[in-house]
Amino acid sequence: MNNISPDDQARIDAIEKALLARWPENRIAPTLERISALVDMLGSPQLTYPTIHIGGTNGKTTTSRMVDSLLFEMGLRTGRFTSPHLESYLERICINGQPIDAKEMIFSFNDISPYLDLMDTKFDNPISFFEAITALAFAAFAEHPIDVGVIEVGMGGQWDATNVVDADVSVIMPIGLDHMEYLGSTIAEIARTKAGIIKEQGFVVLAQQEPEAAVELLRRAAEVSADVAREGLEYSIDSRAIAVGGQLISITGLRGHYDDIFLPLHGKHQASNAAAALIAVEAFFGEQDLDIDAVRAGFANVSSPGRCEIIHRDPTIILDAAHNPHGAKAIAETIQSEFTFDDVTGIVALMADKDALGILQALEPIMNQIIVTTNSAARSMPVSDLEALATQVFGADRVFAQPTLADAIEKAMKDSVRPLSDESLAILITGSVVTVGEARTAVRKRYAKASIEESK
Repeated sequence: MNNISPDDQARIDAIEKALLARWPENRIAPTLERISALVDMLGSPQLTYPTIHIGGTNGKTTTSRMVDSLLFEMGLRTGRFTSPHLESYLERICINGQPIDAKEMIFSFNDISPYLDLMDTKFDNPISFFEAITALAFAAFAEHPIDVGVIEVGMGGQWDATNVVDADVSVIMPIGLDHMEYLGSTIAEIARTKAGIIKEQGFVVLAQQEPEAAVELLRRAAEVSADVAREGLEYSIDSRAIAVGGQLISITGLRGHYDDIFLPLHGKHQASNAAAALIAVEAFFGEQDLDIDAVRAGFANVSSPGRCEIIHRDPTIILDAAHNPHGAKAIAETIQSEFTFDDVTGIVALMADKDALGILQALEPIMNQIIVTTNSAARSMPVSDLEALATQVFGADRVFAQPTLADAIEKAMKDSVRPLSDESLAILITGSVVTVGEARTAVRKRYAKASIEESK
């Protein structure tokens, strides 16, 4: 995304404006009818390369990045599609691990744009933002071309726009309660929808699941005669040790043991993500053994912006895009088990349709105080509403409110200035991908001298 000419940047901005003028990402009409018709008109670009398809509730993006990195280290040209983005929509479409080049994006959009307009006239509902950018990714990957696509599900599975792929391997990360207005009110209902990405006679990797989710996933696998690999049964994490900058893990896979793998990400859940990613790659290569050096390099080079990401020191600022109780619990456990902070200030801004109470309850044990605020999204929960909920959980003396995210960061930074103290201080910013993306930009701009330089 660097060194984009002013003319190209203007075109990229115009493309974003055109995409955002469509139905927003949070407006769903659960059907594959429109996206199927659209990709048919485009010549089914998503079928011109093999695919690893990654769904579930939490861990999808990080696992996708891990799979991508492993495949790239093994010499394959990769195309990765993930959502949502943190700072630029170009992040969603990556080729060989890097956001799509501006000129390639412009070419691909110009190629599909007439078809988007045509499809708008054929259905009661227009092509949505997510359907359009999904088709754009498919077309860009076919044009490049790539050897393998790594495609993250947007929402659900069965009727998600990405489910027009014919995946060689499907991966389903842990399923929890999220997007219940579309997916169902129980774990079992949600699992049934997410199981829709498991393909006829395909291969599916199942991370650790709640029992009611596992039943539905295994039922679907049996119905379509798919092979199954389950964490704790067909594959496992043998050991995990905290290391400087991450952790050292060992994994038993389908074809052997993989020892002394350095993973530059924190948390038990990231080890689980890594194991699922490795098994997906094993399944993709079939009978071919994986080169252990390539495996180690693939994991060593992985990054996951906005997922327990440290972007500033003194105080330590950590960004985490947890937006449901399951994700909030994961980051809370990671902070407790892998860091030794004396004082943690939380900054939380989340969407109004999320389980705010559940998120706050998961975060409360690790936060000495919390600053509630809002992000720029129209769906962001009003500060007054979030403050009332936070007071229920934390007590009034631990809750502070600020009108904007920038104000919240400024307050947290000022409160963390303790010249005569040797306390280890941290600021955890969480609640939404939008929150984390905006915080990432703001912190690097405002506190650039002390921010950690991005290496990837």
